[in-house]
Amino acid sequence: MCGRYTLLADELEILQEYDLENPIESYQTSYNIAPGQQVLAIIHNGREKRAGYLRWGLIPSWAKDEKIGYKMINARSETADEKPSFKSLMAQKRCLIIADSFYEWKKTEREKQPKRIELKERKLFAFAGLWDKWVQNDKTVFTCTILTKDSNEFMQDIHHRMPIILPKDREDGWITPKKLQPEIAKQFLQTIEIDELKAYNVGNYVNAAKHNDLQCIEPIA
Repeated sequence: MCGRYTLLADELEILQEYDLENPIESYQTSYNIAPGQQVLAIIHNGREKRAGYLRWGLIPSWAKDEKIGYKMINARSETADEKPSFKSLMAQKRCLIIADSFYEWKKTEREKQPKRIELKERKLFAFAGLWDKWVQNDKTVFTCTILTKDSNEFMQDIHHRMPIILPKDREDGWITPKKLQPEIAKQFLQTIEIDELKAYNVGNYVNAAKHNDLQCIEPIA
């Protein structure tokens, strides 16, 4: 799964990396992005790529209670084309969720050891995501979820699931404005080989979502 991540790049880096023309409104970096928070995402509206903020934790458009979002921070890519919450989104509401590392907790005999995981060869990357618009009475919320898969060889030692990190040359393909059959979108994800990763231990300080500073990413022995 993916329950925490970071985005420390400055705005100009993101604009250049993703070929965005317009500034990112209210852009902020974070050492500890957590479910329920606003996260930076990119969609293609048919004319151009646009960056903006979505709440992390998907609320399906048909949901009665927005609290369901806290249970839907991740979606299994293997079944997303079949599930009512995700099927239509796989067809036409795909997004990039921008990050530069994520955290995962490795179980040991005594505790869960938090690790910070990055790509070896590039700094910024995008998780494959889905988004939706929820309207209830006079309230409108745009939300998202991160797609996951079985862990690759590197991640298996840490956790049995991992977020799908799109290779650079597959990012635009994921957010193509063209409507896809949900199973075709799933097949797109199944052909992805995730770039080489690296990881190091960080302290339990990161466990608390209220902590959001340099100490979150400082290495420990």
